[in-house]
Amino acid sequence: MRKILLVEPNYKNKYPPMGLMKLATYYRRLGDDVTFFKGDLKDLVLNNTYDALLKQLYANDNKIFWEQYKPEICKYISRGSQEALENIPLIHENAIILELLKYYRKYFRKKEYFKPENRIYDRVGITTLFTFYWDITIKTINFAKQLCKSQKEVMVGGVMASILPDKIEEATGIRPYVGTLSTAGQLDEGNDMIIDLLPLDYSILEEIDYVYPENDGYLAYMTRGCINKCAFCAVPKLEPEYKEFLPIIEQIRYTNERFGGKKNLLLLDNNVLASCQYNHIIDEIKEAGFTVGSIFVEPNKFEIAVKNLREGYNEKAYIKAIVRQYKLIIGKYGEKIQDIYDLLEKKYLLNDYTAKKETILSTYEIVKPVFEDYYRKKRGKRRCVDFNQGIDSRLINDTNMEKMAEIPIRPVRIAFDHWNLHKKYENAVRIAVKHGHTCLSNYVLYNFEDEPLELYWRLKLNVDLCEELDINIYSFPMKYHPIEDPKYFSNRDYIGKHWNRKFIRTIQAILNSTKGKVGKGKKFFEKAFGKDEEEFNKLLYMPEIMIIYRAHFDENGLSNQWWKEYSALTDDQKNVVNPIIYSNSFDDYESDVHDLSCLRVLSYYRIKSKDVTEDNIEIL
Repeated sequence: MRKILLVEPNYKNKYPPMGLMKLATYYRRLGDDVTFFKGDLKDLVLNNTYDALLKQLYANDNKIFWEQYKPEICKYISRGSQEALENIPLIHENAIILELLKYYRKYFRKKEYFKPENRIYDRVGITTLFTFYWDITIKTINFAKQLCKSQKEVMVGGVMASILPDKIEEATGIRPYVGTLSTAGQLDEGNDMIIDLLPLDYSILEEIDYVYPENDGYLAYMTRGCINKCAFCAVPKLEPEYKEFLPIIEQIRYTNERFGGKKNLLLLDNNVLASCQYNHIIDEIKEAGFTVGSIFVEPNKFEIAVKNLREGYNEKAYIKAIVRQYKLIIGKYGEKIQDIYDLLEKKYLLNDYTAKKETILSTYEIVKPVFEDYYRKKRGKRRCVDFNQGIDSRLINDTNMEKMAEIPIRPVRIAFDHWNLHKKYENAVRIAVKHGHTCLSNYVLYNFEDEPLELYWRLKLNVDLCEELDINIYSFPMKYHPIEDPKYFSNRDYIGKHWNRKFIRTIQAILNSTKGKVGKGKKFFEKAFGKDEEEFNKLLYMPEIMIIYRAHFDENGLSNQWWKEYSALTDDQKNVVNPIIYSNSFDDYESDVHDLSCLRVLSYYRIKSKDVTEDNIEIL
């Protein structure tokens, strides 16, 4: 049995790592011991060090329940805390116990876990995502590879790995896997499992403390790739072959039986409308339980966890899951179940590091009725389907929108990548609405080859359509990032040819107040982005502080005063001021600017947020 470590770097991520979830299924079917980790890798090696020490402590004295002292032991190992050491039993009575603690403290402090003879994992897999997470991802790979017995057994894959394999190899010495694992025998010669087609192992999400925002749905693909080759898109590299249909029925059945049902269906297809089997895809979604009006009742998660614990499926994950369920039920019922709380506390079942499988199962019959009551009262919720990557407006027609209306899709996401598509996009929206799709969303790419005004036109079109058709369209402006450019792949600094830093900051400042999306409401839109092109252009140049605290500066008149003085500048004066505004850097311009009118206009850009809460006389 091999020890497998699967790692996602400690960046924020909306969706669970599907690739690692498939790998977990693969290795468990081979009988391997699988660990998933997301967080500070020093915490992983600290926990491994503690586990090694724990065996030695029990070998010297098995009368003490050492697990209850894990916080103190780990604090001493990681920080050398003498206060924590004093709270560990037998350190004064048993010299061996004290020496063991000192030994493992030194082991951890000197990073002896990196020594080849101390490495415990037979294979390590690290996923990657966006290229602007370059630094944290490379740091994670270089740390994790030192935990593997052989560097040949370190696997790196995912989005960034597929886009920049040469650069990752250069930075880590590991040659990544490019694309999907869609061929048998890619990881173990002679094995006929195709990893990309395996169901996801949702249990690994119970092993970590991080909670993914999208954690209440089945994750799946029903097609792969895209027929388009858009210049701004990485899909042709990630999924070069368009696959018309990937079945999900068996995956959902397996998920229901092993992990419990999910409320929603989240599909990450890049262009589902291009599939010749589109009708079959919709029919399979319906067969999976997602029909219009379908209701989902949350299953008893406690029973699911106990079932998996009994069967020995990822025991460490389900011990943590059960402890979370205990805390949930105590928080829900409080003093009404004081006897249950007292039992769980007495049996050390309120912390995952002290909870034991045998104890959980021995108390099961006593606590079971409380969970039955809790989940019996759960109300059903409407299910929904989400083609999260969006559908192609150019392929929308009456037939496929009528077919899509057979499933509870919410929202219908339609890409609106550039203004040249506006006629086809508007027609697509009208067709969708005609067939009952009144909740829509779209991704609005900017900072590519577009001009700022084109972003305004697209957002305004959506607001106008909402008002005319009485529908909801939520737009998500997305800043273009050249993920393969050697200068910009590891940061977010790229500025499109028609954009500059100030214009980008203006859009970001506006979106901060709308939490990244633009919805219906003409009055709000006109306040946020301007009632016309002239007002939008004014916002692009407006000092950022005046955008963020719009009402404040409108009320005290400073925003109007700034605009009046800026507008009064001559063309020559604007040629001096504008490059500084475009740079969005106002720390040091006095050495180059001497004109008093220019200096006065630029002074508005130096107002800080702290000034807003202070006496406005100072600002004036």
